[in-house]
Amino acid sequence: MNNKQLDYTNITISEATAMQKELQNSLVHSPLEQEIKTIAGADISLNRFSDIIYAGIVTLDFNTLKPLAYSLVKSKTSFPYVPGFLAFREVPALVEAFLQMTVKPDVIMVDGHGIAHPRRLGIAAHLGALINIPTLGCAKKKLYGNFEEPSAVKYSFSPLKHKEELLGYVLRTKNYVKPVYISPGNHLSIEDSLHIAMHCIGTYRLPEPTRKAHEFVNLFRTGQLKEGFFQLTTNDTLF
Repeated sequence: MNNKQLDYTNITISEATAMQKELQNSLVHSPLEQEIKTIAGADISLNRFSDIIYAGIVTLDFNTLKPLAYSLVKSKTSFPYVPGFLAFREVPALVEAFLQMTVKPDVIMVDGHGIAHPRRLGIAAHLGALINIPTLGCAKKKLYGNFEEPSAVKYSFSPLKHKEELLGYVLRTKNYVKPVYISPGNHLSIEDSLHIAMHCIGTYRLPEPTRKAHEFVNLFRTGQLKEGFFQLTTNDTLF
C-alpha cells in the first residue's frame, strides 16, 4: 500500500474506475489455510452530505465472539457520494483505524460488499486489497447480482450470482428476518466467507463482528468513546 492508493482527493470517476480494476486484479480468492483466532468487524458512520467520517474496527475472539480490542478514528473525506464508489469515501478512514492497531485481527468482516459489486470491488474487497489480509463483506442490502430467496429459517442461504458467476451468498441470520449478503473481499474463498459468517451469527440480524463495530462507532460518534486503539480486559464492563 502506498500514499497514491489512498489519496482520493482530486481523482475523477474514470480514474477511480481504473483504480478499482487495478486493485481487483490483485485480489486472491483461494481457501484460507491458517486457523482463525480473532475476527474483527469494521464499520463507518457518516452523513451522506457530510465530509466527517467516524470509523471503527472491533476485534473479537473467534470462538467466543467477545470483544477484545477496538480502534476508532475520526476523519474527513472529499470524495463525492457516488453509488458503486462509496469505498473511496470510507476506506481511507478504515485503513487509518487498522494501521493504529498494535494487534491485528486474523480476518476482518466489513459492513458492505466484497466482490458482489459491478466491478468486483466493494468496500471489503477494496480494504482487503490495500491491507493485504483476509476480508469479507456482510451487507444489509443487495448491490449487485440475482438470487432466489432462501428459506425463512435461520442459517438458510442461497447463491448470489451474476449470470452464471457466483459472487457470494444470501444468508438468513434470524428466522423470518431479512437476510444479509455475504461475499469475499481478499484472501478468502467464497465458501470461506459463508462459513465464517455463519459461525458469527448470534441472536441478531447482523453477525457479531459488524454488529459490535456498529455499536462502538455509534458510541464514538456520540462522544461516549474516545479516538484511538484500546485493548479490553476481563474487568471491562462496557458491554
